[in-house]
Amino acid sequence: MLSKKRFFCFLLLFVLTLFTRFISLNWDNSLSFHPDENNMAMSVLQMDKYNLNPNFFAYGQFPLYLTFFTTPKHNFTTIILTLRFWSAVFSSASIFIFYFIAKKIFSSSKFAFIFSLLLIFTPGLIQSAHFGTTESILIFVFASNILLSFLIFHQPKKKIYLFLASLVSGIGLATKISSLILMTPIFLSLLLLFLNKISFKKIFIKSLFIISTTLFFGIIFSPYNLIKSSDFLSTMKYEIGVANGTTQVFYTRQFIESIPYIFQFKNIFPYTNGIFIFIFGLFGLFLIIKSHKFNPYLIVTLFSSLIYFLYQGQLFVKWTRFMSPIFFIFPLLSLFVFQKIKSKILLNFLIFLSLFPGIYFLKTYFISDTRIQATEWINQNILSESYVLSESGNVVNIPLYDSQINVDNFDFYTLDEDQSIEKLTDSINKSDYIFVPSRRVFKNQNNSSYPLSQKYYQSLFSGELNFSLIKTFSKSNSLFLNSENAEETWSVFDNPTIRIYQKQNDET
Repeated sequence: MLSKKRFFCFLLLFVLTLFTRFISLNWDNSLSFHPDENNMAMSVLQMDKYNLNPNFFAYGQFPLYLTFFTTPKHNFTTIILTLRFWSAVFSSASIFIFYFIAKKIFSSSKFAFIFSLLLIFTPGLIQSAHFGTTESILIFVFASNILLSFLIFHQPKKKIYLFLASLVSGIGLATKISSLILMTPIFLSLLLLFLNKISFKKIFIKSLFIISTTLFFGIIFSPYNLIKSSDFLSTMKYEIGVANGTTQVFYTRQFIESIPYIFQFKNIFPYTNGIFIFIFGLFGLFLIIKSHKFNPYLIVTLFSSLIYFLYQGQLFVKWTRFMSPIFFIFPLLSLFVFQKIKSKILLNFLIFLSLFPGIYFLKTYFISDTRIQATEWINQNILSESYVLSESGNVVNIPLYDSQINVDNFDFYTLDEDQSIEKLTDSINKSDYIFVPSRRVFKNQNNSSYPLSQKYYQSLFSGELNFSLIKTFSKSNSLFLNSENAEETWSVFDNPTIRIYQKQNDET
């Protein structure tokens, strides 16, 4: 029986989890500004009960089938919301799995509760839950495998844990091929068992069972990876090329000359965890190294996360979502700092401080999307048939609905390659307004490799083009930090800053 205090704590965690994960899932008024959501929704939309081939292999079929069979009405808007619903479900389930992970590591319900509270208000986890993509599923898979690895180590004779690990890993494999690395905790626990005098033969049999059963579930939940193997392999070849930088695409330019591992510590973790948890986590890591106090559960958790980070961190592309399975690690490390604090008042203050960036981040989903704000303002303040220079490549352009405004969505990504400066100059001369719909171009092409783009934005921002900034739409999602300095996808999908410039009358 749970005590009243523990029951209240679980109830509080449950309510806060549901609130932070499910609040305002339709935050973009069904306009769907996330490209992965769009691709997944379109693949679900073109399936029917007689043809379950998604014709889309960047991800596995598990999240697509889960959405297909649970969407009440098959239209684009409903499918997007169903994708987000399941993302929120997996994110919520992960919170409670992490609770038991922390309880194993610290042997303390108190610190397990604090850990769960920190995760509930981790900005990156909240954001992942509001995107109908694969990240929340992969976080769930990693968390489940960590907990199951503890159980396998503690009770190696129980085959049910091996089966569950295979099932969960199969779901991961059927969601994204690269999730195989999320099986690391399972094999680390088997290695510890081997070092703990369990025979090599038994470890080999267990490993073989897990690998074969994982592959079985991976094929069951994502069969077209095998049925349409040529399409699958072609997509994988392209995706691997993008990941390692051998295939150049416009939307990875922010990673040119980026430094592996340093980039994540500078442009991802302070934003996804909040600045305070990021700092406390670094101190916690120092305390662990200094103390040399490692139990098997902590070893499995930290080494699994380190292996994941070392692999993903060295890739050419370093999107925020690639780090999402280890967003939990800084809150976990912070607990080692909190353990050292004897003053209850100080501890409560530091916990509140840690939660505040997440509380601040939630406003992203309470305030109207900046593109919708901009649309309303533009329709009220810019005359019809005005000529506007804007940018292409922002997934969905500012939705001007039935406005008669003439918008030239200029392709700045090819400006320096095509030398189309005359076309740009002509558009500038004709324009009454210039829109900068996000940081995507001016932050990524602000170097000597893109001299024309660099010159254009320098001239625009300095006023040299004879345009002045008249309106900015922004709802920064990072406390004490500038969201536009984070990795691009941290802001452009759900929180882009939009700038509107107006041509000034000549005084001559």
